[in-house]
Amino acid sequence: MSRITVKLPQNSYDIAIAPGNLSLLGAEMQRLKLGAKVLVISNPEIFNYYGDSCIKSLEKAGFEVFTHLIPAGETHKHLGSIQQVYDTALTYHLERSSTFVALGGGVIGDMTGFAAATWLRGVNFVQVPTSLLAMVDASVGGKTGVNHPKGKNLIGAFYQPKLVLIDPNVLKTLPVREFRAGMAEVIKYGIIWDKDLFDKLSAAESLSSLETIEPQLLETIIARSCQAKADVVSEDEKESGLRAILNYGHTIGHAVESLTNYEQLVHGEAVGIGMVAAGKIALEMGLWEKLAAQQQDELITKTGLPTVIPSQILVQDILETVKNDKKVKAGKVRFILPTEIGKVIITDQVTPEIITQALSNS
Repeated sequence: MSRITVKLPQNSYDIAIAPGNLSLLGAEMQRLKLGAKVLVISNPEIFNYYGDSCIKSLEKAGFEVFTHLIPAGETHKHLGSIQQVYDTALTYHLERSSTFVALGGGVIGDMTGFAAATWLRGVNFVQVPTSLLAMVDASVGGKTGVNHPKGKNLIGAFYQPKLVLIDPNVLKTLPVREFRAGMAEVIKYGIIWDKDLFDKLSAAESLSSLETIEPQLLETIIARSCQAKADVVSEDEKESGLRAILNYGHTIGHAVESLTNYEQLVHGEAVGIGMVAAGKIALEMGLWEKLAAQQQDELITKTGLPTVIPSQILVQDILETVKNDKKVKAGKVRFILPTEIGKVIITDQVTPEIITQALSNS
C-alpha cells in the first residue's frame, strides 16, 4: 500500500492508495480509533456498486453502520441536501465521536465533509473517493461545501478528513466522461507544479479512457497528483497564499458551470475549458510562450475534454459571474496564470479588457 501524508500543524492524515483498499476500510478506521457509529453517505448508483463492500468491511471491524443516499449530480449540492443528512444523523443519534464516510465522487465528498464539519460542531470524516477527480483532487485538502444559486461552493468550511482511502479498482465502473473529467485535474497539477508529470502525460499514446492507460501510468497519475495536492496543502492549509494555485482553470471554469446551470458540463470539462481560457489570458499578457499554450491545449484535447466555451455564453456574462468568485480580494478577481509548464503566478492584474480580448480570440 502506498501512503502519502498530508502534513499539517494539526490534524495531519494519510492518503492510502492500493488496489483492493475498499475491503480494508474498516481496519484502517479501527486503527485510527474512531467512534463506534458510522454514517456512510453516497449516491444510489455508487452505493449499488460498492455499498455492500464498504458496509461489510466496517461491520467486520466492529462499527455500527447507517446509510444516507443523496441523488447524483451537482444540482443536488445545496443546503437542502445537507439538512436531510442532519435529519438522518439525528434519527440514528450520531455523536461527536461518530464518523461520516463519503463514498462517492467530489460532490458527495464536498457535501459529506460540510455536514461532518457542522454536525455537533464537528464529527470525524473519512473520504472514500470513487471517481478519478475525487481521488486526485476533491478528496484531499479539506475543502468542503455546497453551491449557492449564484455561485459554486460559496457555502463551505475547511475541514480535514481523518483518512483518504483510495482503491483504483473502483474506477472500472466510472463512466468514460467522468474519467476524462478527472484527467483535467491531473493535467492541472502538471501545469502548476509537476512538469515531469506533464511530460509523462504528453508522452502517453492516449489518455481518453481507463482502458487506454497503462496500469503503471495510472498509479503514477494518482500518486503524483495526490503528492502535489498534499505538498501545496501542507504549505497553505487555509488558502491564504500558495494554495490558490490549485484553482488554476477554475475561475473561468466555475463561471461556465454556473452559466450553464451545472447541467451542460461536468466539473472537469469546465476546468478543461477554464485552463485553455487561462492560457489565452496568459498569452494576452505576455506571461508565457505560445508553444507552452499549444502543449497544454493539445494535452487537454488528447484527453477528450472540451476546450471551447459554449456558444450561448457571452463574454459579458463571464465578466459578471467571476465577480462572485471566492478568490475575489479587495474587489479584484485573482487569476492563476501559467508562466511555463510547472509554474504559475497569482495575479489581480487581469482587467475585463484583457479577458474580453483573450476570450474573443477563442
